Amino acid sequence: MLEINGLTKTYKGGKKAVDNISLHVDSGDIFGFIGHNGAGKSTTIRCIVGVLGFDEGDIFVDGVSVRDNPLEAKKRIAYIPDNPDIYDYLTGIQYLTFIADIFDIPKSARGERIDRYAKAFEIEGDLGRLISSYSHGMKQKLCLTGALMHEPKLLVLDEPFVGLDPKSAHTLKEFMRETCSNGGAIFFSTHVLPVAETLCNRIAVIKSGRIIAQGDTAKIKGDSSLENVFLELTEQ
Repeated sequence: MLEINGLTKTYKGGKKAVDNISLHVDSGDIFGFIGHNGAGKSTTIRCIVGVLGFDEGDIFVDGVSVRDNPLEAKKRIAYIPDNPDIYDYLTGIQYLTFIADIFDIPKSARGERIDRYAKAFEIEGDLGRLISSYSHGMKQKLCLTGALMHEPKLLVLDEPFVGLDPKSAHTLKEFMRETCSNGGAIFFSTHVLPVAETLCNRIAVIKSGRIIAQGDTAKIKGDSSLENVFLELTEQ
């Protein structure tokens, strides 16, 4: 579902944020991407979703090259950044209608989908309000509703649980599992290692732009906790 081959991204000034990384995420995977601040997680994610260009390598989403065919790749992706920055001058329902138009969701289906996800995240009563009046958590729930509406093949999330209340975090986990059971996949970064340990079947650890460990979560953590293994790997 997601294949990264030799990805390298260098910023102005020569800082190599991502250094020749490769990984793959299969259909049905919930794949956790973990590392310290500045390790290269967000840069990698922005390259995957087409926000950033990259210097070397390629990224494939459901077999489509992000470099060569970015629009087709983006049709298969839903992306939630760590800090939702959406259109404050729209109401919630206007934003969701805009998203439905972009992804060509049939009018016969969009109402039902909006209703389902907005109710699940408990924002259905707020869709008539301007987004500028929303809290950070409400904006995140609105973005999640919009992301799930077009039933993406790959859901890419950057620190998705920050700002969510416990009930909404649980709801998101259920939708992540549902996406995978329907043949999709999840790729997300997180600092909440207990969540990664219980939710992810596979993980990768990135340090200073390089992958230092990846594979089945159970094999990487062994008899220890993911937190302990992560600290051992990244402090070497």
